[in-house]
Amino acid sequence: MKLPLRAKPAADAASAPVGAPPPRRRRRKEWMNRPERSTTAAIKFIVWVALRLGRRAARLLLYPICLYFVLFSRKPRKASAHFLSKALGRAPCFGDLFRHYHVFAACLLDRVFFLNDQTDDFDIRVHGEDIVIDLMQRGEGCLLLGAHMGSFEAIRMLGHRQRDLRVSLVMYEENARKINSVLNAINPLLSMEVIALGRPDSMLRVRERLDQGHFVGMLADRTLDGEEEVRLPFLGQPAGFALGPFQLAAMLKRPVVLMVGLYQSGRRYDVHFERIADFSDVPVQERSGLVRWAAGRFADRLEHYAKASPYNWFNFYDFWK
Repeated sequence: MKLPLRAKPAADAASAPVGAPPPRRRRRKEWMNRPERSTTAAIKFIVWVALRLGRRAARLLLYPICLYFVLFSRKPRKASAHFLSKALGRAPCFGDLFRHYHVFAACLLDRVFFLNDQTDDFDIRVHGEDIVIDLMQRGEGCLLLGAHMGSFEAIRMLGHRQRDLRVSLVMYEENARKINSVLNAINPLLSMEVIALGRPDSMLRVRERLDQGHFVGMLADRTLDGEEEVRLPFLGQPAGFALGPFQLAAMLKRPVVLMVGLYQSGRRYDVHFERIADFSDVPVQERSGLVRWAAGRFADRLEHYAKASPYNWFNFYDFWK
């Protein structure tokens, strides 16, 4: 099974060919304007500490790191407070903000172990595993949609239990290069299947992997500049959700499954799978309506998990802007 870290959602997958260049940018999304704080050297240092000194020692470093960012990252802290006030139904205190940052940092650290296939020491409980088994037994590929919530990499544990589970990821080539640099820092022998968008053969590769029974994953909670989106209720206020992943599923006549891996505490993660929609036998004239319904269903279930595990929400920007 091959899994990267994280990726941007596929953009405008049905309104334009996947192999076509991205649409012209008119106004950059706020999340795209945030500078990357991490460097390759910093990533390698964190990986070294995690793999050489172990998880317990590495987790001790999270406390001063999180305290620093809570105190000095003004815009992300403001976004965290805004989100938590909606998810918790009250004004967050300093402890809430610190916990939000700490859960984020803990998931980033555990990503090192997941991607290095060191999952035996984790308590990972899978809910809805029958959905995965059913699709695998039928030999049907599906679109596996995640979000910037918890750990998408926790699915690697399921790959040890379900040896036939194969996951490919769709992302833009720029993201693929960044992810490969991180993976090389963790384990140069790691192999992974990344389908880079913006190439002439991108759609063919997606279709090919689905025909081979792969789960083709993408993160669907962020939209790109110029991407077709729909405004949907989310924690009491409309937010923009991408239609591209659902348009892609409609074009290729595939089922859509939601996957979230929520960090609970210590070494425990809860991995949830849910069916969102199935475009396998949908008439052409009904696809548009089902696409928007599926996007609404995705937003509704994302809201459910955001309320249930608010500290697992990792969009540190104004999601509603």
